Amino acid sequence: MNNNLNYGIIGNCRSAALISKTGSLDWCCLPEFDSSSVFAKLLDEDKGGSFDISVADEYKISQQYLKNTCILITRFETASDAFEVHDFMPRYRKEHKKYYAPPEVVRYFKLIKGEPEFKIIYNPKLEYALGNTSTYIKSDFIVSLTDKEKYDTLFLYTNFDKEKVVEGEPIVLEKDGFCLFGYNEKLFLPTVDTISLELERTKVYWLNWMERTPTYNLYNDYISRSALTLKLLSYEKTGAVLAAATTSLPETIGEVRNWDYRFCWIRDASMVIKVVSHLGHKRMAKRYLRFITNLIPDKDEKLQIMYGINGEKQLTENILDHLDGYMSSKPVRIGNAAYTQRQNDIYGILMDVIHQQLTQFSTDIENGEELWSITKGIVWVVNKHWKEADKGIWEFRTEDRHFTFSKVLCWVAVDKAIKVAEILGKTHKKNQWLTLEEDIRTDILDHAWNEDVQAFTQSYGSTDLDASVLLMEPYGFIDARDPKYVSTVKAIEKELSNDGLLYRYKNKDDFGLPSSSFTICTFWFINSLFKIGETQKAKYMFDQLLSYSNHLGLFSEDIDFETKRLLGNFPQAYSHLALIETAVNLSKITEEEKVKEYIG
Repeated sequence: MNNNLNYGIIGNCRSAALISKTGSLDWCCLPEFDSSSVFAKLLDEDKGGSFDISVADEYKISQQYLKNTCILITRFETASDAFEVHDFMPRYRKEHKKYYAPPEVVRYFKLIKGEPEFKIIYNPKLEYALGNTSTYIKSDFIVSLTDKEKYDTLFLYTNFDKEKVVEGEPIVLEKDGFCLFGYNEKLFLPTVDTISLELERTKVYWLNWMERTPTYNLYNDYISRSALTLKLLSYEKTGAVLAAATTSLPETIGEVRNWDYRFCWIRDASMVIKVVSHLGHKRMAKRYLRFITNLIPDKDEKLQIMYGINGEKQLTENILDHLDGYMSSKPVRIGNAAYTQRQNDIYGILMDVIHQQLTQFSTDIENGEELWSITKGIVWVVNKHWKEADKGIWEFRTEDRHFTFSKVLCWVAVDKAIKVAEILGKTHKKNQWLTLEEDIRTDILDHAWNEDVQAFTQSYGSTDLDASVLLMEPYGFIDARDPKYVSTVKAIEKELSNDGLLYRYKNKDDFGLPSSSFTICTFWFINSLFKIGETQKAKYMFDQLLSYSNHLGLFSEDIDFETKRLLGNFPQAYSHLALIETAVNLSKITEEEKVKEYIG
């Protein structure tokens, strides 16, 4: 399998780091997810900087997560010598109930047998490697500084010989050791014992978190890893959820579809929260809803499609020309110009989450009055703007269109608002909203269906097909057995399926025809097959799709049609939330079949 995104992610809901299959830490931003990078080899082999562990060729290297945790273990072994590196970012609850999640990474070297030898290649490049980074040995630590105008530092603590670490000289592991690098100077010097305790506390935190997650007879390992990954992409401080942990990993090698995904898209985040709270993690859901309520101080203020993880509204896009990009795929972008776009689907997706939270947690829902204000505000915005064209879910950067998915989600917004009003006993607007709901529904049925294509199409009056239209059924607009939905699924399969993977659409966009599959679309299609009764085919395709994940069960945004390699930003929240939804659905059918067999 030609798959270059063989990385594991570690994190602590403040920031994250990516570590390669061979133990090289190639991406990390500190102190937070969207800060500038301190290691960015991922985006430039030569200039980006990394923290590598180099061993002789005879060492066999393997990697796995400690089960049900976000602690990544890379094992280096020969016939006589072996050691493991346990990588993690500390996260655990302190006595005062707050979580301890410092902006630092720990690499714990555990001696397994013999006297293994390795070199540490420690090469930080602060501030996206924009200037020169100089590294100095001090009595208690190693410090790296940048010569850029912005003062920035990185501290490394270790019980290894600091000279050998900085010079990359051989180190023989005679007992357990550690390296801890972080944004802040430590008040108390870490030791092997204190680091070992941090490792245990972090392990217990993740095990406790996973204990609240249901187990499934089928695909449980994939569901668990996906749930942990979604948790890693949540930002504790505000409740925001990131689309991915990286920037500028290209959708296609050598092309320019490279975006910064270290932000909170209302659509992606709301979908994540719906799935994660379905798995029982209501604290994440409550924090996210608080993030949303904090974003909307004025009742008439329209939602942006995305925000910074601290609620920033301006996400100005800049290009880092000095970096070559992932596998020479320029440009490297920080910031994202899409924040100015209008996408009318976000209102329905957000209302769907609000409705779900009130249904699941109505007895102890916080800020119910604020949520009712948001509900009324959303219906007001939808009523005013649903007839207008927009950029759509795929963020076309050219002309606006009347996208079917956007219209359906406007209908969802009103449909869920009516249900929320009933839950809260606020029914004085119900008749008015029912009329609006019916108007939108009629408009979609009249204009989105194409008789010649025998399908609901991408936009009004178009013959182009679009995978997002498959979501008409899960959002309750149409029944799975409705002949028009079944026909749409079949038409999309015929037009957009390619060797078991799906195009988002095939009409040319601002950058030409995509040559990679948007991973979530294949999950959507598999779900649709399941819903229309083609369960065996759905299961076969799902198993095939899972085989394209990396060695740790992680997915990026895209998959190359030919080579099946992972492409796009990584790991991708969208892909993992859809994996969970699909796996949970397919688990149901297997349970049903088992019951039938038993009864039969």
